[in-house]
Amino acid sequence: MGSSVRELAEQTPTGRDRYIDLLRVASLGTVVVGHWLMAAVTVGDDGRTEVGNLLAVVPELQLLTWVLQIMPVFFFVGGFSHALSYRSLSRKAEAGTSVYSAFLRARLQRLLRPTMVFIGVWGVAALLVQLLGEGGALLDVTLRLVAQPLWFIGIYLAMVAFTPPLLALHERYGWGAFGGLVLAAAAVDAARFAFGVPYVEFLNFAFVWLAVHQLGFLRADGRLRAPAAMAVAGLAGASALVAFGPYPLSMVGMPGERVSNMAPPTFALLCHGLWLVGAVELLRGPAVRWLARPRVWRGVVAANGISMTAFLWHLTAMLGVYGVLIATDVPLPEPASGAWWAQVPPRMAAAAVLTGLLVAAFRRFERPAAAGEPGGGSGPVAAVGVVLCLFGVLGLSMVGFGGLLEGRTAMVVAVRMTAPVAVGLALAGWFLVERAGSFSLPGRRTG
Repeated sequence: MGSSVRELAEQTPTGRDRYIDLLRVASLGTVVVGHWLMAAVTVGDDGRTEVGNLLAVVPELQLLTWVLQIMPVFFFVGGFSHALSYRSLSRKAEAGTSVYSAFLRARLQRLLRPTMVFIGVWGVAALLVQLLGEGGALLDVTLRLVAQPLWFIGIYLAMVAFTPPLLALHERYGWGAFGGLVLAAAAVDAARFAFGVPYVEFLNFAFVWLAVHQLGFLRADGRLRAPAAMAVAGLAGASALVAFGPYPLSMVGMPGERVSNMAPPTFALLCHGLWLVGAVELLRGPAVRWLARPRVWRGVVAANGISMTAFLWHLTAMLGVYGVLIATDVPLPEPASGAWWAQVPPRMAAAAVLTGLLVAAFRRFERPAAAGEPGGGSGPVAAVGVVLCLFGVLGLSMVGFGGLLEGRTAMVVAVRMTAPVAVGLALAGWFLVERAGSFSLPGRRTG
């Protein structure tokens, strides 16, 4: 792999925005490290295993989420890459071809293939565990938790699906399109908190994340100026909302909270995203100079090739480490105690090693497949496929792999979902996306 990484790094086009690649890797890496750090696993006197949250044990640490909750940066990067990719495909498309289906397949290959492998492996494992009557406290928790990061995949699917119409709005209205989404997000929170309108808060899964995504379009056109003012405005807005409004301090969801800034997203999280985007733009200059070093750039290229696989399997690795500790009777200290903090570095190092082994086993599924023969494609079929995938992966993120044969359910929008149904929807949607866009267009991959 070393020689291929070196070749890819050396063949990087002069005009490629290397900083975007760094942000993509750094944002996913920050999420992984944050999850490893925040997990607080304990075993009670009755042998029951529970996975708590360090931020709930030490509420003062919740302020760290204003830096570590970096998912808005990933969606910002996605908007930038999606704009370049869709425009490139539109320029190269022949008459009669579906640019939309080709765009979906091109953007979703490296996302859905490793995701479907992850779902397949864990689905089979969960089924065998249940059929054999095996289990245990930590295993039951693992089957529920490992699927939770799939919420991000579902939201990202929506970002890709909405790129063409929102890019058209951006090209027509520029900052006005972003402003419209911001106003819509503010209106949703006003209806939710001031007037108590039921269920309206779920609209902000679209408005908040699409607004951050829209900032990526502006960055792609070189229209994202005054990053310092953006960062200050976002930070001031989030601070005021938390200080004087109904919003919690943490920018990630906390167990037992009446209001979460994440699920569904709030206007405070949108302000947080604005602050983060402004902050990373301020760091662009020194980062670009750093990325000019060949060794640094090779590291970013290598990390980009495995980032999604590492993200999907990092919780599996973390819980696997805890499983070994419990099986070997290593005591698990009280979370946030001195002994607990002393255990953090070796525990995270072990999780990193195990994640590396899982990446080595599954990274080949993240590589783009060979292009197919030119064909017509089908935009409507691709759109249906994305919707099915979205419901499937969101359903799994909520219901998990536990109780696969017991009919455990979760509500996704207005649809009640079981794990088998969620798996079936995800696989069917992936198949439709692959079939609808299975043709190639000339030219290199962008974004």
